[in-house]
Amino acid sequence: MKEKKIIYLDYNATTPCLPEVVEELKLYSSEYFANPSSGHVLGRFVREKLHDFRQKVADLINAEPEEVIFTSGGTEANHLALFGIALEKGKGHLLVSAFEHPSILTPVLKLLEIGFKVDFIPINNYGYVEIDEIEKRIKSDTILVSVMMANNEIGTIQPVKEIAKLCKKRGVLFHTDACQAVGKISVDVKEIGCDLLTMAGHKMYAPKGIGALYIKKGIEINPLFLGGGQERGLRAGTEPVSLIAAFAKASEIAKKDVPFEKERLIYLREKFFKGLKEIYPKIYRYGVPENTLPNTLTVSFIGKNGVKILEDLPQICASTGAACHDRKGSHTLLALKVSPDVAEGTIRFSLGRYTNEEEIEEVLEIFSEYFKKNV
Repeated sequence: MKEKKIIYLDYNATTPCLPEVVEELKLYSSEYFANPSSGHVLGRFVREKLHDFRQKVADLINAEPEEVIFTSGGTEANHLALFGIALEKGKGHLLVSAFEHPSILTPVLKLLEIGFKVDFIPINNYGYVEIDEIEKRIKSDTILVSVMMANNEIGTIQPVKEIAKLCKKRGVLFHTDACQAVGKISVDVKEIGCDLLTMAGHKMYAPKGIGALYIKKGIEINPLFLGGGQERGLRAGTEPVSLIAAFAKASEIAKKDVPFEKERLIYLREKFFKGLKEIYPKIYRYGVPENTLPNTLTVSFIGKNGVKILEDLPQICASTGAACHDRKGSHTLLALKVSPDVAEGTIRFSLGRYTNEEEIEEVLEIFSEYFKKNV
């Protein structure tokens, strides 16, 4: 019996490492493996390369290399941003959007427990934060506003530049979790005007276990880990040079390829949506297409159950929500206040570098056959 071809459409959950990235990972794991803090010739060589890697990651977001702090991933970077600022300030009020990633929402609940004040910014029906909603919630003791650059479940790109401008005007720091945005769209920290920005390697074809926090020059922040003083004393521990090298290579590739890849993915995404709508007209699309991640198509097959569809079609790798809480109910959809029948039929398809037109046509054929049998 012929096995069904697996088609991966879950690139927002994680991405495979690109071949060039794997080569860097191997090279700095087996040949140039020295500890960059060592005083010998190999240690000095790796230390110099570490500066080059930091420069490449910084270049991707138009930052200065000393403004990039390497972490174990997006979750740690978000924790460093939130707890780092909170501990530095000692007390105060934080504002976060209602559909942030759990690596933001869970830490702010802990900050609430230990005496900080937290408010949640509502989301409009289209999946966007509105500036007015932030402005009326900023208080005299607000120390930080955190709004993700692009939502991981529905792909809506938030007005971070306008939010940063408002925060600067009110004397409040602004952090954005850009894990889903960096590598998919152009991200320029100077143009945005943010104070802190989170990146994750595995969302952009680098390995899991590596990420970074951009901290604008002059921003004071408390470390979470104490030890040998690595990463400007903000993230102690021997630097995982092989992971950083791989992250740097992925950053270099992304900087070069984002414009072309963005247009290619938009074309495939729109072809996919048009085909799905022809197959199943009772389809609802989240977000405004021109202000959504180019690779992300989140839809609801109204009247159907998204979990059951994916169970019935195991050859299609997609999700009914974020990978970190798939099947547990989506706080994003709750924040959007969509009706239960719309929420139940929701599936997120996220395309990537290895998605091609042939795969999209195959998936459309699979859905066509499926809905013929499951009207």
